[in-house]
Amino acid sequence: MLHFFEKGQGPALLFLHGFCESGEIWRYFADSLSTQYRILCPDLPGFGDSPMTSPITSLEEVALQLEEWLDALHIQNPIVMGHSLGGYLALALLDRMGDRIQAIGLFHSTAFADDLEKKKMRNRTLTFLKKHRVSKFVASFVPQLFPEHRRIELADELASAIEDGKRSSLEGLLAYTIAMRDRVDRLAVLQEFAGPKLLLAGTLDSSVKIDSSRAQQSAFTHYIELEGVGHLGMVEEKVRTLEVVQNFVREVLK
Repeated sequence: MLHFFEKGQGPALLFLHGFCESGEIWRYFADSLSTQYRILCPDLPGFGDSPMTSPITSLEEVALQLEEWLDALHIQNPIVMGHSLGGYLALALLDRMGDRIQAIGLFHSTAFADDLEKKKMRNRTLTFLKKHRVSKFVASFVPQLFPEHRRIELADELASAIEDGKRSSLEGLLAYTIAMRDRVDRLAVLQEFAGPKLLLAGTLDSSVKIDSSRAQQSAFTHYIELEGVGHLGMVEEKVRTLEVVQNFVREVLK
């Protein structure tokens, strides 16, 4: 059973959080956008308040759960936005649902599969998690998502992200690390989708490098770079990122 919060009425906007996060990371966006739209923010299984009711071996399995959840809520033609891991799941959902999705937006995410260097990093994450468990991992992982020169300025946001991350389950962190490492390339799925497609990238993102984002820019109808932003534009630059989303959604629905 997925835990989620929803707010507002109108066209459905689904926001999918990233690794070591929960739906709460979208609260500011939900509060702002719910005056015009129906906002849905689930906790993915194994994160926040959503338990892992069955083992997860692939992102496709999670996408199936999300599709069934959307069907149960009678959500049709949603606009799907995903941050990082949430972006991978948005693409997996697009692969399943195709034109039943109205538009897709990726925040600091990629349609490419992991390269060899990234796969090795995932394996190091698995080793660290098994040895040190959730709390110590989150305390070391989350600060790296923020640009180093802004960590003092964003100390409250960083502390909040760490506390939220600590609600992740060990089995969830392990399962998603493997699922992300082994995920397939979905650039062709993205290219074949006829609807509007947004990629929002940070020039200082250490997780999804800006060169990688630029390499897939042509697959998107809308491409936005946030100068001086790391992996969490919706936290680091809330107002600017919200404006990007508002403009994109307005254009999709016009």
